Amino acid sequence: MEGLRRRCEARLRGIRVPDPFDLDEFCAQVSARRGRPLIRQAVPGLSDEAPCGLWIGTERADHVFFDPGTSPLHAEHIVLHELSHILCGHSGSDAALGTLFPDLEPAAVRQMLGEKTMLGRARYTDEQEREAEMMASLIRGRSARPSPTPLGRTTDALGLT
Repeated sequence: MEGLRRRCEARLRGIRVPDPFDLDEFCAQVSARRGRPLIRQAVPGLSDEAPCGLWIGTERADHVFFDPGTSPLHAEHIVLHELSHILCGHSGSDAALGTLFPDLEPAAVRQMLGEKTMLGRARYTDEQEREAEMMASLIRGRSARPSPTPLGRTTDALGLT
């Protein structure tokens, strides 16, 4: 696990994380880094039975979809997880396509979407998913400054800030 963390921290070198954290600003940075639009969209139907997040990278843009039925903090984490796939240079797998479109051949879905990359998050079973999860946590953790007062540290620990 420590090797994974070190690898993720190395990937984050040179990437500025807004402090205080602002997801819109961070997405704009990823978009600028990629030289193309990054479109975030809530999509009903993403849930525990299906991926709660999805990234589709096309020739023209990166599309990040997330479950609108979750908490704002969880939705932010889902988006960060998908952005982490982008930042790590991960490629999609036919398993993700099979989960989303069980009745269609993955090659047909890829051709229909004209996409280059497609990743969906349903489980944390492979190395790319673990890496994206670690990166998402590290990105969000970089902007969390400890409060200097005992009351501030207590409210931070309880998640009240």
